[in-house]
Amino acid sequence: MENFGKVIATLMSLMVMVMCKSVDGYSSGWVKARATFYGGADASGTMGGACGYGNLYSQGYNTNTAALSTALFNGGQSCGACFQIKCVNDPKWCLRGTITVTGTNFCPPNFAQANDAGGWCNPPQHHFDLAQPIFLRIAKYKAGVVPVQYRRVACRRKGGMRFTINGHSYFNLVLITNVGGAGDVVSVSVKGTKTGWQSMSRNWGQNWQSNLNLDGQALSFKVTTSDGHTVVSNNATPPNWSFGQTYTGKQFRSQR
Repeated sequence: MENFGKVIATLMSLMVMVMCKSVDGYSSGWVKARATFYGGADASGTMGGACGYGNLYSQGYNTNTAALSTALFNGGQSCGACFQIKCVNDPKWCLRGTITVTGTNFCPPNFAQANDAGGWCNPPQHHFDLAQPIFLRIAKYKAGVVPVQYRRVACRRKGGMRFTINGHSYFNLVLITNVGGAGDVVSVSVKGTKTGWQSMSRNWGQNWQSNLNLDGQALSFKVTTSDGHTVVSNNATPPNWSFGQTYTGKQFRSQR
Protein backbone atom coordinates (compact mmCIF):
# COMPACT_ATOMS: atom_id res chain seq x y z
CA MET A 1 0.00 0.00 0.00
CA GLU A 2 2.87 2.35 0.78
CA ASN A 3 4.40 1.84 -2.68
CA PHE A 4 0.98 2.28 -4.29
CA GLY A 5 0.60 5.61 -2.50
CA LYS A 6 4.00 6.74 -3.78
CA VAL A 7 3.02 5.79 -7.33
CA ILE A 8 -0.24 7.78 -7.07
CA ALA A 9 1.63 10.80 -5.68
CA THR A 10 4.14 10.63 -8.55
CA LEU A 11 1.38 10.40 -11.15
CA MET A 12 -0.42 13.38 -9.64
CA SER A 13 2.80 15.43 -9.74
CA LEU A 14 3.29 14.53 -13.41
CA MET A 15 -0.30 15.52 -14.20
CA VAL A 16 0.23 18.91 -12.59
CA MET A 17 3.42 19.43 -14.60
CA VAL A 18 1.64 18.59 -17.85
CA MET A 19 -1.33 20.82 -17.06
CA CYS A 20 0.99 23.74 -16.30
CA LYS A 21 2.90 23.61 -19.59
CA SER A 22 2.76 26.58 -21.96
CA VAL A 23 4.84 27.88 -24.87
CA ASP A 24 7.44 29.04 -22.34
CA GLY A 25 7.39 25.79 -20.39
CA TYR A 26 5.62 27.35 -17.42
CA SER A 27 2.10 27.95 -16.18
CA SER A 28 -0.24 29.14 -18.95
CA GLY A 29 -3.09 29.88 -16.56
CA TRP A 30 -3.42 33.24 -14.85
CA VAL A 31 -3.61 33.16 -11.04
CA LYS A 32 -5.35 35.76 -8.89
CA ALA A 33 -3.25 37.86 -6.52
CA ARG A 34 -2.78 41.40 -5.20
CA ALA A 35 0.01 43.92 -5.63
CA THR A 36 1.36 46.86 -3.65
CA PHE A 37 4.61 48.81 -3.98
CA TYR A 38 7.60 49.79 -1.85
CA GLY A 39 11.12 51.17 -2.07
CA GLY A 40 10.52 54.77 -3.18
CA ALA A 41 10.47 56.41 -6.60
CA ASP A 42 14.05 55.30 -7.34
CA ALA A 43 13.53 51.83 -5.85
CA SER A 44 16.51 52.40 -3.53
CA GLY A 45 14.56 50.78 -0.70
CA THR A 46 14.41 47.51 -2.59
CA MET A 47 18.17 46.92 -2.55
CA GLY A 48 19.52 43.97 -0.57
CA GLY A 49 16.66 41.74 0.47
CA ALA A 50 16.07 38.16 1.47
CA CYS A 51 17.44 36.65 -1.75
CA GLY A 52 20.90 38.10 -1.15
CA TYR A 53 21.24 39.87 -4.48
CA GLY A 54 22.54 43.12 -2.99
CA ASN A 55 22.54 45.98 -5.48
CA LEU A 56 19.78 45.10 -7.93
CA TYR A 57 21.01 47.65 -10.46
CA SER A 58 24.52 46.22 -10.75
CA GLN A 59 23.12 42.68 -10.77
CA GLY A 60 21.00 43.54 -13.81
CA TYR A 61 17.55 43.25 -12.20
CA ASN A 62 17.05 47.05 -12.12
CA THR A 63 13.57 48.04 -10.87
CA ASN A 64 11.71 45.09 -12.41
CA THR A 65 11.56 43.32 -9.07
CA ALA A 66 9.14 42.12 -6.42
CA ALA A 67 9.08 41.00 -2.82
CA LEU A 68 7.05 37.79 -2.64
CA SER A 69 4.54 36.74 0.00
CA THR A 70 5.14 33.58 2.04
CA ALA A 71 3.06 31.47 -0.34
CA LEU A 72 5.17 32.56 -3.32
CA PHE A 73 8.60 32.93 -1.69
CA ASN A 74 8.80 29.23 -0.83
CA GLY A 75 11.54 29.61 1.75
CA GLY A 76 13.81 31.38 -0.73
CA GLN A 77 13.54 28.81 -3.51
CA SER A 78 11.56 31.26 -5.68
CA CYS A 79 14.38 33.81 -5.65
CA GLY A 80 15.19 34.54 -9.29
CA ALA A 81 11.87 33.29 -10.69
CA CYS A 82 10.11 35.52 -13.20
CA PHE A 83 6.44 36.47 -13.14
CA GLN A 84 4.27 38.21 -15.70
CA ILE A 85 1.68 40.42 -13.99
CA LYS A 86 -1.32 42.48 -15.09
CA CYS A 87 -3.72 44.68 -13.14
CA VAL A 88 -7.34 43.50 -13.45
CA ASN A 89 -10.93 44.26 -12.45
CA ASP A 90 -10.31 47.81 -11.22
CA PRO A 91 -10.74 50.30 -14.10
CA LYS A 92 -10.35 53.26 -11.74
CA TRP A 93 -6.78 52.33 -10.83
CA CYS A 94 -5.52 49.76 -13.35
CA LEU A 95 -3.44 50.62 -16.41
CA ARG A 96 -3.31 48.50 -19.53
CA GLY A 97 -0.43 46.17 -20.25
CA THR A 98 1.69 43.61 -18.46
CA ILE A 99 5.01 43.65 -16.64
CA THR A 100 7.60 40.96 -15.99
CA VAL A 101 9.38 40.99 -12.64
CA THR A 102 11.95 38.87 -10.83
CA GLY A 103 11.42 37.69 -7.26
CA THR A 104 14.26 39.31 -5.29
CA ASN A 105 12.90 39.74 -1.76
CA PHE A 106 10.48 38.42 0.84
CA CYS A 107 7.31 40.25 1.88
CA PRO A 108 6.79 39.17 5.51
CA PRO A 109 3.36 38.48 6.96
CA ASN A 110 1.71 40.95 9.31
CA PHE A 111 -0.62 38.91 11.48
CA ALA A 112 -1.67 42.02 13.40
CA GLN A 113 -3.70 43.04 10.37
CA ALA A 114 -6.44 41.27 8.45
CA ASN A 115 -5.57 39.64 5.15
CA ASP A 116 -7.70 42.14 3.23
CA ALA A 117 -6.72 45.21 5.28
CA GLY A 118 -2.96 45.53 5.45
CA GLY A 119 -1.92 41.92 5.99
CA TRP A 120 -1.46 41.50 2.28
CA CYS A 121 1.46 39.08 2.56
CA ASN A 122 -0.13 36.83 5.17
CA PRO A 123 -0.33 33.17 4.13
CA PRO A 124 -1.93 31.70 2.15
CA GLN A 125 -2.30 34.82 0.03
CA HIS A 126 -0.45 35.33 -3.24
CA HIS A 127 0.91 38.86 -3.14
CA PHE A 128 3.57 40.92 -4.93
CA ASP A 129 5.12 43.95 -3.24
CA LEU A 130 6.53 45.56 -6.36
CA ALA A 131 9.29 48.14 -6.73
CA GLN A 132 7.45 51.44 -7.11
CA PRO A 133 8.60 52.25 -10.69
CA ILE A 134 7.38 48.91 -12.07
CA PHE A 135 4.10 49.10 -10.10
CA LEU A 136 3.35 52.43 -11.81
CA ARG A 137 3.42 50.72 -15.20
CA ILE A 138 0.27 48.73 -14.36
CA ALA A 139 -1.52 50.90 -11.79
CA LYS A 140 -1.84 54.44 -10.51
CA TYR A 141 0.12 55.59 -7.47
CA LYS A 142 -2.94 56.46 -5.37
CA ALA A 143 -4.34 52.95 -5.74
CA GLY A 144 -2.00 51.62 -3.07
CA VAL A 145 -3.13 48.04 -3.56
CA VAL A 146 -4.68 46.51 -6.69
CA PRO A 147 -6.02 43.13 -7.80
CA VAL A 148 -3.74 41.42 -10.30
CA GLN A 149 -3.28 38.20 -12.18
CA TYR A 150 0.09 36.55 -12.69
CA ARG A 151 1.80 33.58 -14.29
CA ARG A 152 5.31 32.16 -14.31
CA VAL A 153 7.35 32.91 -17.42
CA ALA A 154 10.88 32.21 -18.59
CA CYS A 155 13.55 34.66 -17.48
CA ARG A 156 15.44 36.45 -20.26
CA ARG A 157 18.98 37.33 -19.17
CA LYS A 158 21.94 38.91 -20.92
CA GLY A 159 25.27 37.14 -20.60
CA GLY A 160 26.03 34.12 -18.49
CA MET A 161 25.15 33.12 -14.95
CA ARG A 162 27.27 34.89 -12.36
CA PHE A 163 28.96 33.30 -9.34
CA THR A 164 30.08 35.63 -6.54
CA ILE A 165 32.31 33.83 -4.04
CA ASN A 166 32.41 34.98 -0.42
CA GLY A 167 33.50 33.41 2.85
CA HIS A 168 36.89 31.82 3.62
CA SER A 169 38.88 28.66 2.87
CA TYR A 170 36.56 26.21 4.62
CA PHE A 171 33.34 28.17 4.10
CA ASN A 172 32.63 29.00 0.47
CA LEU A 173 29.43 31.01 0.09
CA VAL A 174 28.48 31.38 -3.57
CA LEU A 175 25.78 33.83 -4.65
CA ILE A 176 24.27 32.82 -7.99
CA THR A 177 22.67 35.59 -10.04
CA ASN A 178 21.53 36.38 -13.59
CA VAL A 179 19.97 32.95 -14.06
CA GLY A 180 17.90 32.50 -17.22
CA GLY A 181 15.20 29.96 -18.00
CA ALA A 182 13.20 29.09 -14.92
CA GLY A 183 15.43 31.45 -12.92
CA ASP A 184 14.96 29.77 -9.55
CA VAL A 185 17.87 27.53 -8.59
CA VAL A 186 17.01 24.32 -6.71
CA SER A 187 20.37 22.56 -6.56
CA VAL A 188 24.06 23.39 -7.05
CA SER A 189 27.23 21.32 -7.14
CA VAL A 190 30.84 22.50 -7.24
CA LYS A 191 33.96 20.76 -8.52
CA GLY A 192 37.57 21.77 -8.17
CA THR A 193 40.38 20.54 -10.37
CA LYS A 194 41.42 18.25 -7.48
CA THR A 195 37.93 17.09 -6.42
CA GLY A 196 34.86 15.39 -7.81
CA TRP A 197 31.42 16.98 -7.86
CA GLN A 198 30.24 17.99 -4.37
CA SER A 199 26.69 19.08 -3.56
CA MET A 200 26.25 22.54 -2.07
CA SER A 201 23.50 23.46 0.40
CA ARG A 202 21.27 26.52 0.33
CA ASN A 203 22.44 28.87 3.06
CA TRP A 204 19.86 31.61 2.40
CA GLY A 205 18.18 33.07 -0.64
CA GLN A 206 20.38 32.16 -3.60
CA ASN A 207 23.55 31.84 -1.52
CA TRP A 208 24.93 28.31 -1.71
CA GLN A 209 27.44 26.87 0.73
CA SER A 210 30.35 24.41 0.56
CA ASN A 211 32.74 23.56 3.39
CA LEU A 212 35.48 22.23 1.11
CA ASN A 213 38.87 23.88 0.86
CA LEU A 214 38.91 24.80 -2.82
CA ASP A 215 41.76 27.31 -2.71
CA GLY A 216 44.05 27.24 -5.73
CA GLN A 217 41.70 25.22 -7.90
CA ALA A 218 39.70 26.21 -10.97
CA LEU A 219 36.03 25.81 -10.04
CA SER A 220 33.19 24.36 -12.07
CA PHE A 221 29.52 24.71 -11.15
CA LYS A 222 26.52 22.52 -11.95
CA VAL A 223 23.24 24.43 -11.55
CA THR A 224 19.73 22.98 -11.75
CA THR A 225 16.54 25.07 -11.87
CA SER A 226 12.98 24.17 -10.87
CA ASP A 227 12.04 22.99 -14.37
CA GLY A 228 14.66 20.24 -14.15
CA HIS A 229 17.12 21.78 -16.58
CA THR A 230 20.83 21.70 -15.67
CA VAL A 231 23.74 23.76 -16.94
CA VAL A 232 27.38 22.95 -16.23
CA SER A 233 29.89 25.79 -16.25
CA ASN A 234 33.28 24.11 -16.49
CA ASN A 235 36.24 26.08 -15.13
CA ALA A 236 34.09 29.12 -14.44
CA THR A 237 36.90 30.50 -12.27
CA PRO A 238 40.67 30.46 -12.76
CA PRO A 239 42.83 28.59 -10.22
CA ASN A 240 43.79 31.89 -8.56
CA TRP A 241 40.19 33.00 -7.89
CA SER A 242 39.68 35.16 -4.82
CA PHE A 243 36.91 35.83 -2.33
CA GLY A 244 34.68 38.81 -3.05
CA GLN A 245 35.01 38.39 -6.82
CA THR A 246 32.36 37.49 -9.40
CA TYR A 247 32.87 35.01 -12.22
CA THR A 248 30.71 34.29 -15.27
CA GLY A 249 29.58 30.86 -16.45
CA LYS A 250 27.24 29.47 -19.06
CA GLN A 251 23.55 30.32 -19.35
CA PHE A 252 20.25 28.45 -19.62
CA ARG A 253 18.66 28.55 -23.04
CA SER A 254 15.29 30.22 -23.34
CA GLN A 255 12.61 27.56 -23.38
CA ARG A 256 10.11 27.79 -26.24
